[in-house]
Amino acid sequence: MTAASSDRPLTVFVVAGEESGDQLGGALMEGLVRLAPGPVRFLGVGGTRMAASGLTSLFPMDDLTAIGFGQVIAKLPLILRRMSETVEAIVAARPDLLVLVDAPDFTHRVAARVRRRLPDLPILKYVSPTVWAWRPGRARAMRPHFDQLLALLPFEPDVHQRLGGPPTLYVGHPLLERLDVLRPSATERARRAARPYRILVLPGSRRSEIARLGDVFGRAIGLVAAGREAEFVLPTLPHRLQEVEAAVSSWPVRPRIVTSEGEKYAAFRTARAALAASGTVTLELALAGVPTVAAYRVAGWEAIIAPYVLTIPSVILPNLVLGENAVPEFLQHDCTPEKLASALDAILADSPERRAQLSAFERLDAIFGIDGEPPSLRAASAVLAALRA
Repeated sequence: MTAASSDRPLTVFVVAGEESGDQLGGALMEGLVRLAPGPVRFLGVGGTRMAASGLTSLFPMDDLTAIGFGQVIAKLPLILRRMSETVEAIVAARPDLLVLVDAPDFTHRVAARVRRRLPDLPILKYVSPTVWAWRPGRARAMRPHFDQLLALLPFEPDVHQRLGGPPTLYVGHPLLERLDVLRPSATERARRAARPYRILVLPGSRRSEIARLGDVFGRAIGLVAAGREAEFVLPTLPHRLQEVEAAVSSWPVRPRIVTSEGEKYAAFRTARAALAASGTVTLELALAGVPTVAAYRVAGWEAIIAPYVLTIPSVILPNLVLGENAVPEFLQHDCTPEKLASALDAILADSPERRAQLSAFERLDAIFGIDGEPPSLRAASAVLAALRA
């Protein structure tokens, strides 16, 4: 397959099904416009970020978003209809290339149907499903439908090679393009050492996370505050503000709640330590150089089956990238106020535990290849290379 001729634009069909994918898709689109030798035309499904980059979405991306079993069942007829519409639009458009971003439950089925009908169309997947954590058979199942996988984490190409997945290229995590807002200036670094210590409290952005972790996080910081003067900052999303305010109303210590991105990252750059729910935020904290205690709780039935399906030694992203359990994690029954407070006390002090985390975080730049091309441009380069193949 070759790139579009000079007398017509390169046509790229991009599909994203959730907010994180919309952000990735928008940055990829901008990278393609920057690197392509001629004009680029975009078709597909996306949200506000991709719209700002030049996409008119086939339908609202929110139609594909469903959280929790009940919501999935309720929206299933709509999702299936949107899946058929997406496939038909791709077949009708005959684009030069198809890029499917994250949302594996939706995009993998789209890929399989399109492959049957347009067998010569290059199909790329942007973001690996977590085959390294559970359901490793998904890697081999992807191979017939995808020509290449663009991975965010440096260990994922080796994982897919071992599991029989599609050819995989590491392009870098989008957080690597945000280091300027994550990393402190000299003045902000000094604030990290100054008293009262600033401590981040991050119980998660999902309603279920706030419900399961809110009380235990509140009691944990109450224990920490009892032994010292400290300032607690809780960044959250604007649409979660009421829920978070309700959750903290009974805490023994009231954190300062911030909802803007600017306030969040200002707190990251000046924080001494963090108590955080497992998730991408733990990688943000590691890249910002903030020692962290990580915790998580899931529903009882999920906890019962987890040991039988998980295939990893840690659920914390920086630990997986580093290849060591640098960030202490307290899961399920270990997630208690006393254990969280004790671990947080340890990293607030100039202790071996604090120094070990900071030393481990210093290795992330080399592991991620931060000095290279920005991830969005690496991804765009890979897309253009697939057209030349």
